[in-house]
Amino acid sequence: MKHIGFLSFGHWTDHPSSATRSAADVLAQSIELAEAAEELGADGAYFRVHHFARQLASPFPLLAAVGARTRRIEIGTGVIDMRYENPAYMTEDAGAADLIAGGRLQLGISRGSPEQVVEGYRHFDHVPAPGESDADMARRHTARFLELLSGEGFAEPNPRPMFPNPPGLLRLEPHAPGLRERIWWGAGSRATAEWAAAQGMHLMSSTLLTEDTGVPFHELQAEQIRRFRDAWAAAGHAHAPRVSVSRSVFPITDDRDRAYFGLETRSTDQVGMLEGGRARFGKTYAGEVDQVVADLAGDTAVAAADTLLLTVPNQLGVDYNAHVIENVVRHVAPQLGWR
Repeated sequence: MKHIGFLSFGHWTDHPSSATRSAADVLAQSIELAEAAEELGADGAYFRVHHFARQLASPFPLLAAVGARTRRIEIGTGVIDMRYENPAYMTEDAGAADLIAGGRLQLGISRGSPEQVVEGYRHFDHVPAPGESDADMARRHTARFLELLSGEGFAEPNPRPMFPNPPGLLRLEPHAPGLRERIWWGAGSRATAEWAAAQGMHLMSSTLLTEDTGVPFHELQAEQIRRFRDAWAAAGHAHAPRVSVSRSVFPITDDRDRAYFGLETRSTDQVGMLEGGRARFGKTYAGEVDQVVADLAGDTAVAAADTLLLTVPNQLGVDYNAHVIENVVRHVAPQLGWR
């Protein structure tokens, strides 16, 4: 059985054609879509994090709310930019959200994507150390975050505390047991996937790879997944590895689908430049149900992953996005043996 979830970027636009005209709309509809996805039999609700943009930014209040309103599905991020994060504060927020959700949090983190503003992390008072790049800083923050999630005591208690302390050094609270084994790294290349495996983080791979070898996107991503699994095995971690890939999948079953995504039936991989290097973007899967099934059956990376995240056009509203998720869960997935 393959896990199927949705990934929302949480856009809002003050435009008559948008179902999300404000941040309040996006937050409320994100919770409603998670509830609908759970009712439809989907397995996960994931949210993108972007700063300085009209998109979802602060994940933990939303994750806690989704956790309180659902009972079964995994909830997570895809991904949190670690250049912006205070590891200690993030540990407390993540612990609280995970406990509210009953241990269903699956946190995707990464070194970040191109930003809306120049060096935006500096406005959050995070500055790379001398000789350190912003990517180095993100990995330093990540290492501290993973260390704090372990729950080991490290802080010397006050000899005259306001409240009684347990014996020994103190840890951050609330502690969420098992969360350290539910952290994912958003890897854009084969090398970063191998690094994530060495750290004991699961692999979250999107429809963008920051490298191009000339082969189709799904083949390059499948190689990334193979390298990740090999590196995980070599590291000898106690917990089992997981891999997610994201795809834009739109089975055309009615006139709404045809109007929105009929032209995407001709979608192909794209190659472009990103941050000074060649990058490969995956195509959209749109068409009649049988065609989408056939296309996904030929996607070697989807086959290799245990989790598929459906990128949803959140500005089209909860009802339409629930319809998209239902089409995949009930019409596409069974034909591929995922259900």
